[in-house]
Amino acid sequence: MNDLCADIGYKSINHFGEQLCGDHVDVVEENERSSVIVLADGLGSGVKASILSTLTSKIISTMMAEGLSLEDCVETIAATLPICSVRGVAYSTFTIIHIVNSTDAEIIQYDNPPVILLRNGKNYDYPRTEMNIGGKKIFRSTIRLCENDIFVAMSDGCPHAGMGLSYNFGWKREEIIDFMETIADVGYTAKTLSTILVDECERLYGGKPGDDATAAVIRIRRRVPMNILFGPPSNRDDCDRMMSLFFSKEGKHIVCGGTTSSIAAKYLGKPLKPSLNFEASDVPPTAELEGVDLVTEGVITVNKVLSYARDYLKDNKSYEVWSLKRDGASQISRLLFEEATDINFFVGRAVNPAHQNPDLPINFNIKMNLVEELSKCLRLMGKRIKVSYF
Repeated sequence: MNDLCADIGYKSINHFGEQLCGDHVDVVEENERSSVIVLADGLGSGVKASILSTLTSKIISTMMAEGLSLEDCVETIAATLPICSVRGVAYSTFTIIHIVNSTDAEIIQYDNPPVILLRNGKNYDYPRTEMNIGGKKIFRSTIRLCENDIFVAMSDGCPHAGMGLSYNFGWKREEIIDFMETIADVGYTAKTLSTILVDECERLYGGKPGDDATAAVIRIRRRVPMNILFGPPSNRDDCDRMMSLFFSKEGKHIVCGGTTSSIAAKYLGKPLKPSLNFEASDVPPTAELEGVDLVTEGVITVNKVLSYARDYLKDNKSYEVWSLKRDGASQISRLLFEEATDINFFVGRAVNPAHQNPDLPINFNIKMNLVEELSKCLRLMGKRIKVSYF
């Protein structure tokens, strides 16, 4: 068994003047090593297109994840989609990428721009087999996965970007490939790659997209474990057990909280040194401890990480802040969002007497809620999460 996994990210922009996006991406995890990703583009834009694309992606992803055949999926869509009263057709294009056991990818494409595969940072021409299902010309490919493979699926709003503005005939596939090749080897996450691509489309449209544009990116990468220690245990006698379990785990180690870092320093027999690289920020400064990769303050820092995580799942607008800054929250965000795939939380249930001041907005429940909410966000990013309480 290999230790590869799929990092999946996507972003859409709406047709100018429309409230709803006519494209829809759906991701269904069959198990920890297999996923179905569907990008559907409904005919036209606005509400009708949104209904068509949402139905299409939901039906295909659910049916394929349950093991039904492609023929069954296409027949179900043809029978289910509501017919447009104006055009007289029920129409939605789709791209399906089925990651199987983190070893193979099955790609099925109907009328969307062909999926781009970047291997070793360069465009890779993969074989495509033409099929006819229910009168629809569908292309199918099976590809053996390699580490750092990047799949880019798009709706037609991406190659149409800039048509009549920056370019006469839109943003050609070859030009999109050149653009993606320049950023393929930087190490960006799938979410960041899709954001960069769609932001460039919006720029080419002059800020007024003439069509819905969506990019879904899948990056094949190795699993990377990460460990976070947050808060001292409720029973002081559990300190050594908590520390020994935490430090026995492979991967990087992050310690959050003043008391927690003091306990870790005592366990390791090393001095805790305040960091001299203090950055002007609303986040408290970090510290240094030999044997620990990052030491930060607790609740305020983790709360900031949670706000970045929520934004990351939406528009990813804070990316330029946390991807560059050196404060504790930004460093944790980079480690959790970009580097880690498997995250172990070690959470102490001790009540901090400093938080019992009724004038402070921090209490025990807030700390527990932070861990729950952050875990939820990280799971939505596709991370494996394990939380242990002490």
